[in-house]
Amino acid sequence: MDDDPVLLEVTGGVAVLSLNRPDTHNAVDDEVDGLFFRYLDLLRTDRDVRVVVWRANGPSFSTGRAVAGHAGEGDNGNGHGPGNGEGNGNGGARTGTHHHETGISDFDLLDRAQWAMRLLYEFPVPIICALKGWSLGTAFERALLCDIRVAAEGATLALPALDHGLLPDSAGVAKLFEIGGAALALDLALTGRRLDAREALELGLVSQVVPDDALDDAVLDLAAGIAARPPLVVRLVREHVQALAGAGVRGTLGRELVGQTMVLASHDRREQRRAWAEDRSPRYARR
Repeated sequence: MDDDPVLLEVTGGVAVLSLNRPDTHNAVDDEVDGLFFRYLDLLRTDRDVRVVVWRANGPSFSTGRAVAGHAGEGDNGNGHGPGNGEGNGNGGARTGTHHHETGISDFDLLDRAQWAMRLLYEFPVPIICALKGWSLGTAFERALLCDIRVAAEGATLALPALDHGLLPDSAGVAKLFEIGGAALALDLALTGRRLDAREALELGLVSQVVPDDALDDAVLDLAAGIAARPPLVVRLVREHVQALAGAGVRGTLGRELVGQTMVLASHDRREQRRAWAEDRSPRYARR
């Protein structure tokens, strides 16, 4: 259905996954994630699919995880951005302690979310991302786990998790380290600063920048070219490249799982949420 939050179309060996909540800048919630990863799980066993394109309808790729109810989260915590912000850095757990209504802890929810990240990272065929508008937080991290990123000229990328007192926890920091070293990873993770498409290209975070109205055509042409090549050769090239750096991503996911669980249960996280609610500056105790 065209009103589903994620759409899937497969043509000529190319599967196109489209985020389809343009009125929220494609902010991600449990419904979006559930359908997106269900489609990915189905596609990974389809031997006719040789490339996946991940794109979005509307003005933005995605503002990341949709979380409401905390002061400052509607603008990503710093006064800039669209109406839906990256309220938490994770791909599944909501901010809180334990989920008494289901008996599921934050650790368990984060563990489930990291299964989804491994599915994305270890997908058997290339995934190409078409980044435009806002590409923030969890959405930006997930894009970094994909094979190729093409950005529209108007794209803006950022990791604002620390603005909300949380860790980026989808291995995006590990990918930033692989691409540009410790200085780049710490710069973007600790400041949450926004990158435009040209700076992202200079830093190696995207491989191409194209006019906004040419983004879909450019990505589909790229996908068709890869799909036309021998699939065994494509697979082996990807495996060789992933073998050079894959251990860093897998190890980081485990550390982020433990770290984010600690953060969600911390005094400083509770203090930050109280400060938002009381419209004051938080008083952190480093615990």
